[in-house]
Amino acid sequence: MKFGGTSVEDARAFARVARIIGARRDERPVVVVSAMSRVTDALLASVETAAATGDAEGALRPLEEHFERHTFVARTLPAGARDELFLEVEIARRELGELLRRVATGQEPRPPLQDEIVSYGECLSAKLLAAVLAERALPAAYVDARRCVITDDAHGCATPANEETYKHTRAELAPLVADGRIPVLGGFLGSTADGRTTTLGRGGSDYTAALIGAGLEAREIQIWTDVNGVLTADPRVVAHARTIPSLSFAEAAELAYFGAKVLHPKTILPAVIRSIPVRICNSRDPEQPGTGVYFDAEMSPRTVKAIAHKKGITVLHITSARMLGAYGFLRALFEVFERHQTIIDIVTTSEVSVSLSLEDTSRMEEIIRDLKPIAAVKVESNLAVVCIVGEELRYTSGVAARIFSTLRDINVLLISQGASNVNLTFVVAEADVEETVRRLHASLFECDTQELAPLFRRKEGVTR
Repeated sequence: MKFGGTSVEDARAFARVARIIGARRDERPVVVVSAMSRVTDALLASVETAAATGDAEGALRPLEEHFERHTFVARTLPAGARDELFLEVEIARRELGELLRRVATGQEPRPPLQDEIVSYGECLSAKLLAAVLAERALPAAYVDARRCVITDDAHGCATPANEETYKHTRAELAPLVADGRIPVLGGFLGSTADGRTTTLGRGGSDYTAALIGAGLEAREIQIWTDVNGVLTADPRVVAHARTIPSLSFAEAAELAYFGAKVLHPKTILPAVIRSIPVRICNSRDPEQPGTGVYFDAEMSPRTVKAIAHKKGITVLHITSARMLGAYGFLRALFEVFERHQTIIDIVTTSEVSVSLSLEDTSRMEEIIRDLKPIAAVKVESNLAVVCIVGEELRYTSGVAARIFSTLRDINVLLISQGASNVNLTFVVAEADVEETVRRLHASLFECDTQELAPLFRRKEGVTR
């Protein structure tokens, strides 16, 4: 059971999580918990401040409100547990001050120090939750996740060594579970083989839960968040978005990659390998069934399961007559992106051109410089990707016609279908993406084609 930051944002939330875990005590739960909401951002900001200003005390000062949030939860506990947690917070304050001083001097590599600093959010949250559970007569045991999750030394976005992680997980946690205890771990954290703290990247607590679940061969991996599962679209864009009862692993992976924030993309892989179902649940409404993610979910009667979108996309149009009748050109092109460690989302090709989309543009100048000797490059920015997901979508007649009829007055810049059976992906201007998603949701989930006419009145002075 993994609980996100909003599920443990205050004392009331901790109590709610304890009730959820207590109701499932007979199922032998293992608990992974994120830092309290906003704490990780505050810790990262403290590192930035210390590095930029050289003022460690000034960097530590904004963390005081978050130390107080932890002590406020601790005040709800009996005297012994309360005093122990007060001490934990004081130790964290003192150690973080020392770590920030080391950042401020600039004499040590920053990434390892940053991982060490960020780790305090998860560790404090897990210790608090273990104490809250114990106060309710639930036999919880805090376990440092760094003793279970073994990674490489890529600080900030480390890659776990799966077999080592599974071995350590079984050694640390299986005896506790067999003894009827409830292990509580912080998510997002790991350590190198020689014991240095690492982190798995933002959203990595889901990844931790999947790794721990896979190592213990869990019956199910539950991701507890603040929504009723995976929705048919972003509810901030589509007011009538609804919960999807079930998804296949392939569908969930596509949705996660293309913008659905409920699932972290890396969560899927350890679960797929071990064929362990993943369930997304609402900690604020635990009676809701949520969304189940299975190795091979049944097809939806509508075929389309959901619409995801992602803003901040840039498209590169790469043109060269050398492509005509040549081989090896694409290899040379993609070697440029590999060299600059930049991920490509969508690729379309013609006889003499390749168009591709990027989310990360931090190395754009270097990429264009390296491409110019082999091709002409045109850049389009302020775009968005829309991804329509459903099993066997590629083989379902009429879906593409309905989609593009719905968007007949919106300019579609790139289209990708065929590489996957489960998605149809295209690019539109960022300014059009929310209108695009609303129209598609109305067409595919809410109404029949003849009801769509009002949707095509363009935005200029028209309220629909």
